[in-house]
Amino acid sequence: ALESLSLRIPPCAHVAIVGPNGSGKSTLLRAIAGLVRLRRGEVRLSRGGSEVRPSIGYVPQRKSLDLRFPALSIELVASGILRRWPAKVGGHLAAESQRALERVGAGHLASRSVALLSGGELQRVLLARALAKQAELLLLDEPDTGIDAEGEEAVLKALDDLRQSGGATILTVTHDLDLALHHADRCIVLNRRVLFDGSPLDPGLREALGMAFGHGRHSHPVP
Repeated sequence: ALESLSLRIPPCAHVAIVGPNGSGKSTLLRAIAGLVRLRRGEVRLSRGGSEVRPSIGYVPQRKSLDLRFPALSIELVASGILRRWPAKVGGHLAAESQRALERVGAGHLASRSVALLSGGELQRVLLARALAKQAELLLLDEPDTGIDAEGEEAVLKALDDLRQSGGATILTVTHDLDLALHHADRCIVLNRRVLFDGSPLDPGLREALGMAFGHGRHSHPVP
């Protein structure tokens, strides 16, 4: 899925990863999260030059989830804090879970069954789960897909606040150029290999997008 890939991501960066379907974007996140075995190469996570295993928050694409599991939204968020399924959600655990839901504009969904959530609502709850565990590394696979305008604004604000506070390193797979251009400080264009790695304001981004998507004559809204 990936060829000759070499990246170094500094702490507290927000990196948008853009590319066509099948370009290896989700595979890259899963490799970093330790969910796929590497045939060759390695992923190193370090702090101050020493290898560590940081707390990782991973939000997969919704299509990879089984929504038949009987659970409330607040229980799903609490499981991110405990790193196991909670027997009961109350007291401090409930307050922390509720606070995480409110950060992404989903406080009203706390007592809603996960099975009854719309696609956009579920995406917000999953992001709240990742934020609740105070992850040092946040891996987001198309977090704004299927969310209405109000929900997307809440999600992007939460990511902006997290980046500005230096609370986590964020890697976001996205098809949304607005997110990449205006909410990330680095953009990677991927199509099995890296075609571009730099500032979203770099003029070279336009050419790389044309190469990645195979339509170089098409004009992308890149400043």
